[in-house]
Amino acid sequence: MNYRKNKFHQETFFSIIISKLLKINWIIVCCVILLCLIGVAFLYSAAGGEWGPWAKSHLYKSVFGIFLMLFIALLPPKLFYKVSVASFLLGLLSLLFVKFFGVGNIQRWISIGGFNIQPSEPMKLVLILMLAKYFENISKIQLNKIFAYILPIICICLPGFIVMSQPDLGTGLTIILLGMAILFYVGISLKVVFFFLLTLISFVPIIWQQLYEYQKDRILVFLNPQTDALGSGYQIIQSKIAIGSGGLFGKGYLLGSQSRLNYLPEKHTDFIFTLIAEEMGFLGSISIIFIFCVLITSIMRITFHVDSLFSKIIVFGVGCLIFLYLTLNIGMVCGLLPVVGAPLPLISHGGTSLITVLIGVGLVLSINVHNKRI
Repeated sequence: MNYRKNKFHQETFFSIIISKLLKINWIIVCCVILLCLIGVAFLYSAAGGEWGPWAKSHLYKSVFGIFLMLFIALLPPKLFYKVSVASFLLGLLSLLFVKFFGVGNIQRWISIGGFNIQPSEPMKLVLILMLAKYFENISKIQLNKIFAYILPIICICLPGFIVMSQPDLGTGLTIILLGMAILFYVGISLKVVFFFLLTLISFVPIIWQQLYEYQKDRILVFLNPQTDALGSGYQIIQSKIAIGSGGLFGKGYLLGSQSRLNYLPEKHTDFIFTLIAEEMGFLGSISIIFIFCVLITSIMRITFHVDSLFSKIIVFGVGCLIFLYLTLNIGMVCGLLPVVGAPLPLISHGGTSLITVLIGVGLVLSINVHNKRI
């Protein structure tokens, strides 16, 4: 009798798992897997046709992250709702910890068991969770009052300014831009927008004085790269040369001269899109951007089919995060934006950013699978 009961429970459990897997948006999953494989291929190229040190590591982390993404997709959104505040506080503590006890030339990482973790990356996800829970519990009437936005603005600016002080200007600005985008999504009052903009403009001279010299140089070089062609402007000049030399069809896989001759710094991280443009040309670059567009559009479409504001904000936030990564990275390597250190999601080498994006996609898939009011 007990054997039959156990067998029944096992069959029920597996049937539930299978039914949930069938509800997963496999367009999103396929886009993610394809982008991860592209990352492996071009990290292999960046190393001169060698699996080490980047391609193999990216492959292992991608496989782990994709399984983690699918596992999270099976979890109920109620769980994310419950841990949102605790995860945000833990994220703040980790940012403060890395400020004083971080490792690396610039203290941005925490070393745990031989692995280096950059707390500022998962901070973006926990900020989305925190804002989602806050606005889920705020009525539409309260949203018209300026006081309703004081706590969210503090939650956005506090981690943003802590990250900037590491110093990591690009990631700090990404956190703030992500938070502001969510505020616009929930319908922030125009009075609050104008107040925030005026406050920000008035603080520009103070912010400029607080920037490090290399950060000021990056902004000045963005305005005119030729002012320091062999110094701060070298990276962006070489990036433009590599992108332009790729032409329409590219020089061919493993045949990029700028990367082979080591003219292109950081070709495995922030400037990997430059390597792709040089080897695959305009058509290859546009194809990768198209895959990202399909991924982001598929994520954003889910916001129209979920009920609770909590779920809508999470889905929008993750889609917006990937969009910010993509826009900042491509704008940076093309010289349209200052060099701010933004990775190309799912493609650039970097374990923390890769796993962060995959966990975020897992949250979206979970909301899509369950699709019930919190």
